[in-house]
Amino acid sequence: MLKNLFGKKEEVPKNLSISSPMTGRVLTLEDVPDPVFSQKMMGDGIAIEPVEGKVVAPFDGNIVQVFPTKHAIGIKSPNGVEVLIHIGLETVSMNGEGFETFVSEGDKVKAGDLLVEFSIPLIEEKAESIISPIIITNGDEMDNYKLMGNDQVTAGHDTVMEVTVN
Repeated sequence: MLKNLFGKKEEVPKNLSISSPMTGRVLTLEDVPDPVFSQKMMGDGIAIEPVEGKVVAPFDGNIVQVFPTKHAIGIKSPNGVEVLIHIGLETVSMNGEGFETFVSEGDKVKAGDLLVEFSIPLIEEKAESIISPIIITNGDEMDNYKLMGNDQVTAGHDTVMEVTVN
């Protein structure tokens, strides 16, 4: 209350730890069988081959995009880091079949909140791949970021990237 009274803004940390939004095996983007991701056209990051059909928020933030086909979610941290969580490859063609979202654009979320549930068997049957890229879409605004180099991760528990904002 006093901060508002005296016009002081709350400091936003420049560093952000990004937790894994999925449980599974970590891959480099270069290992993703889609040139849009493997050539980092959308940005840098990692990919996860999930073993569980759940996506959780990788940090506290705001949902900035929920694709109508429910296969991808965009989330933005208070310090401006924008992350795209793309479930599977060529899953847009599934038109939302096998996906259930629990958030909408504009929602505030806490790290670990459930964002999406999806059917791994259905994606394996109807899409190109279950491999799911996790991309920092505004990396040009970051001072630096470090990929943690994990082999296996648990959703909401293991840090996959550390980012410092300019």
